[in-house]
Amino acid sequence: MYSIYRTTHKVLEEKKVPEPGVWIALTAPSLEECTEVSERYDIDISDVRAALDDEESSRISLEDTYTLILVDIPSAEVRNNRNTYTTIPLGILLLDEVVITVCAEDTSVLRQFINRRVKDFSTKKQMRFIYQILYNTCLLYQALLRSIDHKRTEIEERINENTEDSDLIDLHELESNLVYFATSLRANGVVIDRMTRYGRLKMYEEDQELLEDVVIENRQAIEMTGIYRDVINGTRELLSTVINNRLNNAMKYLAAITIVMSIPTIISGLWGMNVFVPLAEQEHGFAIICAVTFFACLVSLVILHRRKML
Repeated sequence: MYSIYRTTHKVLEEKKVPEPGVWIALTAPSLEECTEVSERYDIDISDVRAALDDEESSRISLEDTYTLILVDIPSAEVRNNRNTYTTIPLGILLLDEVVITVCAEDTSVLRQFINRRVKDFSTKKQMRFIYQILYNTCLLYQALLRSIDHKRTEIEERINENTEDSDLIDLHELESNLVYFATSLRANGVVIDRMTRYGRLKMYEEDQELLEDVVIENRQAIEMTGIYRDVINGTRELLSTVINNRLNNAMKYLAAITIVMSIPTIISGLWGMNVFVPLAEQEHGFAIICAVTFFACLVSLVILHRRKML
């Protein structure tokens, strides 16, 4: 999809043809659309389509007539029949009078601008626009990290109830999300750090504070990712321990029942042999044997209970 936007008197308007000071948003663009942008603005086609490659890493590249900035942004996906998160590249092409964004899917990071939910947004203030994109990306990471921690808390609260193997799989998926986030946030941090040192990327003085906020929020997201990974790892170990402990208790209970049930089996086996046994000639011999068997089982139950096997 090929969309063109421009702010006029702080109002975002959609345009039909490119003009100076516009923002061109390419969402899952076709090869023809990428070629059109490449030829119009003299951009290498591989740079226009770089963000469409899921394996493309975050980087910043300064060319003669434009600057390419690639960062990773969060994205929702279904993995193992579960709603999870991953990261996808977002390409930002900075030219003299135009900003071009390229993404493989419609993302909430850019929808914030289209829906006019970002204050002081102007397509003409290019560096501020880029910093606002990065800032919103960091905030989205933090929001999803809190969502992941909330899901972990729900699993942890079920530990004393019906803990299942599926909870372990859910925790593994949450941990996988954090691995993707941690890798992408560190790579984004490198790009942001380089942006602070490149003199070619001119900015307004008031944008310096926004850039510092981006650096702080990105570091905070990295710290949150590390903390939540440690917490999820501890929860997973706790869950595994609880499941193993319940299995051990079940095996211990079954072993105790087996011990108790073996007593009548042994006694009946001895008195069932075709040889002389005590009480064989007694009129109430069977009743006496049953009473002794019952008493022996009762004593074994008391002993097992005191040893906390029942």
